[in-house]
Amino acid sequence: MATTSSNNGSSDGGCCRFLLQVITGRWFMMFASFLIMAGAGATYLFGVYSKDIKATLGYDQSTLNLLSTFKDLGANVGVLSGLLAEVTPTWFVLIVGSVMNFAGYFMIWLAVTKRIATPKVWHMCAYICIGANSQNFANTGSLVTCVKNFPESRGMMLGLMKGFVGLSGAVFTQLYYAIYGNDSKSLILLIGWLPAAISLIFVYNIRVMKISTHPNELKVFYEYLSISIVLAVLLMGLTIAQKKVTFSHIAYVLSAVAVCFMLFLPFLIAIREEFYTWKNRKQVTAPTSTIVEATPTEMSSKSEIEAEYTETKIEKKNREASGCANICKPPKRGEDYSILQALLSIDMLLLFVATFCGLGCSLTAVDNLGQIGESLSYPHQTVSTFVSLLSIWNYFGRVFAGFVSEIILLKYKIPRPLIMALALFLSAVGDILIAFPWPGSVYLASLLLGFSFGAQLTLLFIIVSELFGLKYYSTLFNCAQLASPLGSFVLNVRIVGKLYDKEALKQLAAKGMTRSMVKELTCIGKQCYRLSFSILAATNIFGFLVTLILVLRTRKFYRGDIYKRFRDEMAANEKEMALKPAQEIQEAKS
Repeated sequence: MATTSSNNGSSDGGCCRFLLQVITGRWFMMFASFLIMAGAGATYLFGVYSKDIKATLGYDQSTLNLLSTFKDLGANVGVLSGLLAEVTPTWFVLIVGSVMNFAGYFMIWLAVTKRIATPKVWHMCAYICIGANSQNFANTGSLVTCVKNFPESRGMMLGLMKGFVGLSGAVFTQLYYAIYGNDSKSLILLIGWLPAAISLIFVYNIRVMKISTHPNELKVFYEYLSISIVLAVLLMGLTIAQKKVTFSHIAYVLSAVAVCFMLFLPFLIAIREEFYTWKNRKQVTAPTSTIVEATPTEMSSKSEIEAEYTETKIEKKNREASGCANICKPPKRGEDYSILQALLSIDMLLLFVATFCGLGCSLTAVDNLGQIGESLSYPHQTVSTFVSLLSIWNYFGRVFAGFVSEIILLKYKIPRPLIMALALFLSAVGDILIAFPWPGSVYLASLLLGFSFGAQLTLLFIIVSELFGLKYYSTLFNCAQLASPLGSFVLNVRIVGKLYDKEALKQLAAKGMTRSMVKELTCIGKQCYRLSFSILAATNIFGFLVTLILVLRTRKFYRGDIYKRFRDEMAANEKEMALKPAQEIQEAKS
């Protein structure tokens, strides 16, 4: 009886230890990060509920575009979250993001549903800027942590992480149909409380861990990729089916359940991989009757490791000191730049200009998608289809940028900026399809714009990590994407919004009406976006040419082994872990 009780207690203790390892392990952290990222793309749904804001609050297109610019400003100005992550733990960054997300979108929902007095325009700009800025805290908290935990697979990791962000628009569309029905005002409430709740649930699971090799790592990444592709195809199928057939509420609920099942499938893989690690660890640490004494060779190896580690620390300190003394002489590409060294480099300047052109044009197209559909007389449900298709192909662009660019880089040594240049060219083609539309061309434009947008954003994050190192990555990638809201403001508010309103006023004048006679300024016809999107296409071509200059500057760097330093670090960690038992025995004997 005593033996049985002892075995049961040992079994229960083992289960508890395994459960603790799963919850605190790298693979569960990755699964939690996937869910956080799947809730961090609410800004891409602006095209769905922007019509409600415009109609309820009586905005013209220029005012609505100003609101969308502040959304883009909040979504892309992540310097605050980056600097906060340098001095505070990850859980604090995620909590701040959750509070900002709920506060911003909840206030917009109160305004649109008339539960509070109609706010001033600058109030609405502040609300949407705060809500959108919260996604930077999710990015910085989970995405940057995952990149640091899987540095050698950062391309695939970023592709998956940003891919789930790209799918979030379609995921939220299915959830709000299931929870609220076809009520786009309630969608604003959903994107206020759900992402905040997800971040709070997993707030202590996201943290930086000591990197080490895992024999199944590449296999697991491809399994996650397969799951995400099935999820994307499922969402595309549901989107097309809901356009062709009228779904009942039960059908929407079943669709949402299927989507949630696919989202939680990576959890099973995380359990499997942690069980594999736990089983191997038990075999290594199993008690034996033999006492192993550290040999002189092992002790000398340990001394060599410590000497190399000390030497590396001294070299890093010397580089940091010289970097502070002479910012204009940065280290080699791939090593850890200081913040000022990176920001003042020519490579960062070229990335900034390319991002201004590419992501600025893409954000402008995404924000105007609802009005584009309206101007071409598409029904509201079809406009929602455009947004969902753009979100899904946004995902494919992100995955392509992460996985395919990694394969091309490792196999053919093709610089990643070249793939970014091709994405800019695709965006220009999408702009032309909107400027000179034919029946159904907006469907194709949505695919091209979504794909190129996703690819550009993911490639920007990867290129920054590769050229400037990971030490200040949380700040540097947020600084790099500052060009996005700047480009969106210039292109969206100053060009597209003004030209749209100009065409709408011409149509009013042709009817013998003035602006004061109508509450909402609307333009109908192909000419509404012809000139403005022709300008966007030309801007993308300029960005394409700028990116080619970056390709020429970095081609030698990408021909080398850009991951060598991280492999060396993992090897040193594993040697240190292997020698640790011998060190403990030696200390016990002394």
